[in-house]
Amino acid sequence: MTRVIMQAVVSVDGFIARPDDMPGPLFDWYGNGDVELTANDAGWTFHVSQASHDYVQPFWDAVSVTVIGRRLFDMTNGWNGVPGAGDHLVVVTHRPLPQEWLAQHPDAPFHTAGTVESGIARAAELAGDGLVCVCAGDVGGQAFTAGLVDEVFMDVAPVVLGEGKRFFGDHADAVLLQDPAEAVQGERVLHLRYRVRR
Repeated sequence: MTRVIMQAVVSVDGFIARPDDMPGPLFDWYGNGDVELTANDAGWTFHVSQASHDYVQPFWDAVSVTVIGRRLFDMTNGWNGVPGAGDHLVVVTHRPLPQEWLAQHPDAPFHTAGTVESGIARAAELAGDGLVCVCAGDVGGQAFTAGLVDEVFMDVAPVVLGEGKRFFGDHADAVLLQDPAEAVQGERVLHLRYRVRR
Protein backbone atom coordinates (compact mmCIF):
# COMPACT_ATOMS: atom_id res chain seq x y z
CA MET A 1 0.00 0.00 0.00
CA THR A 2 1.26 3.45 -0.91
CA ARG A 3 2.40 5.72 1.92
CA VAL A 4 2.27 9.48 1.46
CA ILE A 5 4.95 11.48 3.26
CA MET A 6 4.97 15.28 3.58
CA GLN A 7 8.56 16.50 3.90
CA ALA A 8 10.79 19.57 3.95
CA VAL A 9 13.62 21.27 5.79
CA VAL A 10 12.03 23.72 8.23
CA SER A 11 13.08 26.45 10.63
CA VAL A 12 12.32 26.22 14.34
CA ASP A 13 9.51 28.73 13.81
CA GLY A 14 7.91 26.70 11.02
CA PHE A 15 9.14 28.22 7.74
CA ILE A 16 10.55 26.35 4.74
CA ALA A 17 11.83 29.46 2.96
CA ARG A 18 12.17 33.20 3.30
CA PRO A 19 9.48 35.44 1.75
CA ASP A 20 11.58 35.53 -1.47
CA ASP A 21 11.43 31.67 -1.61
CA MET A 22 15.13 31.30 -0.79
CA PRO A 23 16.04 28.82 1.99
CA GLY A 24 18.81 30.95 3.44
CA PRO A 25 20.66 29.04 6.20
CA LEU A 26 18.09 26.21 6.31
CA PHE A 27 20.20 24.11 3.94
CA ASP A 28 23.57 24.72 5.62
CA TRP A 29 23.56 21.21 7.09
CA TYR A 30 23.73 19.76 3.56
CA GLY A 31 27.38 20.79 3.48
CA ASN A 32 28.69 20.45 7.02
CA GLY A 33 29.77 16.82 7.11
CA ASP A 34 32.10 14.39 5.39
CA VAL A 35 29.66 11.65 4.36
CA GLU A 36 28.36 11.82 0.80
CA LEU A 37 24.59 12.01 0.31
CA THR A 38 23.24 11.64 -3.23
CA ALA A 39 19.87 12.41 -4.72
CA ASN A 40 18.67 9.90 -7.30
CA ASP A 41 19.91 10.63 -10.82
CA ALA A 42 19.59 14.39 -10.37
CA GLY A 43 23.33 14.73 -9.94
CA TRP A 44 23.00 16.38 -6.53
CA THR A 45 25.71 15.50 -4.06
CA PHE A 46 25.83 16.76 -0.49
CA HIS A 47 28.19 16.16 2.43
CA VAL A 48 26.44 15.61 5.74
CA SER A 49 27.06 13.97 9.09
CA GLN A 50 26.89 10.19 9.34
CA ALA A 51 23.66 10.43 11.36
CA SER A 52 21.98 12.59 8.71
CA HIS A 53 23.17 10.31 5.92
CA ASP A 54 21.86 7.21 7.66
CA TYR A 55 18.45 8.87 8.08
CA VAL A 56 18.05 10.75 4.78
CA GLN A 57 19.63 8.41 2.19
CA PRO A 58 17.26 5.47 2.82
CA PHE A 59 14.29 7.85 2.69
CA TRP A 60 15.36 9.41 -0.60
CA ASP A 61 16.09 5.95 -2.03
CA ALA A 62 12.61 4.72 -1.03
CA VAL A 63 10.71 7.56 -2.73
CA SER A 64 8.96 6.41 -5.91
CA VAL A 65 7.11 9.62 -6.81
CA THR A 66 7.49 13.25 -5.72
CA VAL A 67 4.57 15.72 -5.77
CA ILE A 68 5.28 19.44 -6.04
CA GLY A 69 3.43 22.63 -6.86
CA ARG A 70 3.85 24.79 -9.93
CA ARG A 71 5.76 27.46 -8.01
CA LEU A 72 8.53 25.03 -7.07
CA PHE A 73 8.56 23.68 -10.62
CA ASP A 74 9.06 27.18 -12.01
CA MET A 75 11.70 28.13 -9.42
CA THR A 76 13.82 25.05 -10.17
CA ASN A 77 13.11 24.88 -13.91
CA GLY A 78 11.62 21.47 -13.21
CA TRP A 79 15.03 20.25 -12.05
CA ASN A 80 15.92 20.01 -15.73
CA GLY A 81 13.60 17.05 -16.20
CA VAL A 82 15.09 14.82 -13.50
CA PRO A 83 13.14 14.24 -10.27
CA GLY A 84 15.20 14.91 -7.17
CA ALA A 85 13.84 11.71 -5.64
CA GLY A 86 11.88 8.89 -7.20
CA ASP A 87 11.19 7.78 -10.74
CA HIS A 88 8.34 10.20 -11.45
CA LEU A 89 7.28 13.70 -10.50
CA VAL A 90 3.73 15.06 -10.38
CA VAL A 91 3.24 18.83 -10.69
CA VAL A 92 -0.02 20.19 -9.28
CA THR A 93 -0.88 23.08 -11.58
CA HIS A 94 -3.77 24.79 -13.32
CA ARG A 95 -1.54 25.67 -16.28
CA PRO A 96 0.18 23.35 -18.75
CA LEU A 97 3.93 23.02 -18.40
CA PRO A 98 5.80 25.41 -20.72
CA GLN A 99 6.07 24.11 -24.29
CA GLU A 100 9.72 25.15 -24.45
CA TRP A 101 10.50 23.13 -21.31
CA LEU A 102 8.64 20.09 -22.68
CA ALA A 103 10.57 20.35 -25.95
CA GLN A 104 13.88 20.48 -24.05
CA HIS A 105 12.93 17.53 -21.83
CA PRO A 106 10.73 15.24 -23.97
CA ASP A 107 11.51 12.14 -21.90
CA ALA A 108 11.06 13.73 -18.48
CA PRO A 109 8.93 11.48 -16.26
CA PHE A 110 6.78 14.46 -15.23
CA HIS A 111 3.00 14.43 -14.96
CA THR A 112 0.50 17.17 -14.20
CA ALA A 113 -2.68 17.26 -12.15
CA GLY A 114 -5.24 20.04 -11.71
CA THR A 115 -5.89 19.43 -8.01
CA VAL A 116 -3.98 18.16 -5.03
CA GLU A 117 -6.38 15.24 -4.70
CA SER A 118 -5.88 14.15 -8.31
CA GLY A 119 -2.14 14.74 -7.98
CA ILE A 120 -1.83 12.45 -4.97
CA ALA A 121 -4.05 9.86 -6.68
CA ARG A 122 -1.87 9.95 -9.80
CA ALA A 123 1.28 9.70 -7.68
CA ALA A 124 -0.12 6.70 -5.79
CA GLU A 125 -1.00 5.03 -9.07
CA LEU A 126 2.53 5.55 -10.37
CA ALA A 127 4.14 4.50 -7.06
CA GLY A 128 2.24 1.25 -6.59
CA ASP A 129 3.47 0.02 -3.21
CA GLY A 130 6.22 2.64 -3.17
CA LEU A 131 6.56 5.88 -1.28
CA VAL A 132 5.01 9.18 -2.38
CA CYS A 133 6.71 12.34 -1.11
CA VAL A 134 4.71 15.56 -1.26
CA CYS A 135 6.78 18.67 -0.69
CA ALA A 136 5.71 20.80 2.24
CA GLY A 137 4.26 24.25 1.61
CA ASP A 138 1.03 25.13 -0.12
CA VAL A 139 0.50 21.81 -1.94
CA GLY A 140 1.64 19.74 1.04
CA GLY A 141 -0.63 21.72 3.36
CA GLN A 142 -3.60 21.08 1.09
CA ALA A 143 -2.84 17.36 0.98
CA PHE A 144 -2.43 17.28 4.76
CA THR A 145 -5.75 19.08 5.35
CA ALA A 146 -7.50 16.74 2.91
CA GLY A 147 -6.36 13.76 4.99
CA LEU A 148 -4.08 12.41 2.25
CA VAL A 149 -0.83 12.46 4.25
CA ASP A 150 0.22 9.44 6.34
CA GLU A 151 3.42 10.81 7.86
CA VAL A 152 5.19 14.15 8.32
CA PHE A 153 8.98 14.29 8.02
CA MET A 154 10.66 17.49 9.21
CA ASP A 155 14.36 18.28 9.00
CA VAL A 156 14.47 21.04 11.62
CA ALA A 157 17.37 23.46 11.24
CA PRO A 158 18.33 25.55 14.31
CA VAL A 159 17.27 28.74 12.56
CA VAL A 160 14.53 31.28 13.30
CA LEU A 161 13.49 33.02 10.07
CA GLY A 162 10.74 35.18 11.57
CA GLU A 163 8.71 35.16 8.35
CA GLY A 164 8.44 33.32 5.09
CA LYS A 165 6.78 30.32 3.50
CA ARG A 166 5.10 28.12 6.09
CA PHE A 167 5.62 24.35 6.31
CA PHE A 168 1.89 23.70 6.09
CA GLY A 169 1.14 26.67 3.85
CA ASP A 170 -2.11 28.41 4.71
CA HIS A 171 -4.22 25.28 4.51
CA ALA A 172 -3.57 23.12 7.56
CA ASP A 173 -6.40 22.52 10.01
CA ALA A 174 -5.77 21.33 13.57
CA VAL A 175 -4.70 17.68 13.41
CA LEU A 176 -3.18 15.51 16.13
CA LEU A 177 -0.02 13.65 15.24
CA GLN A 178 1.29 10.62 17.07
CA ASP A 179 4.39 10.88 19.22
CA PRO A 180 7.56 11.11 17.13
CA ALA A 181 8.22 7.77 15.45
CA GLU A 182 11.84 8.79 15.02
CA ALA A 183 14.12 11.62 16.13
CA VAL A 184 17.68 11.72 14.81
CA GLN A 185 20.18 14.43 15.70
CA GLY A 186 22.48 15.36 12.86
CA GLU A 187 24.97 18.20 12.70
CA ARG A 188 22.93 21.46 12.81
CA VAL A 189 19.69 19.59 12.03
CA LEU A 190 17.14 17.46 13.87
CA HIS A 191 15.32 14.88 11.77
CA LEU A 192 11.79 14.20 13.01
CA ARG A 193 9.19 11.75 11.76
CA TYR A 194 5.56 11.80 12.85
CA ARG A 195 2.68 9.55 11.89
CA VAL A 196 -0.69 11.23 11.40
CA ARG A 197 -3.18 10.08 13.99
CA ARG A 198 -6.20 8.46 12.32
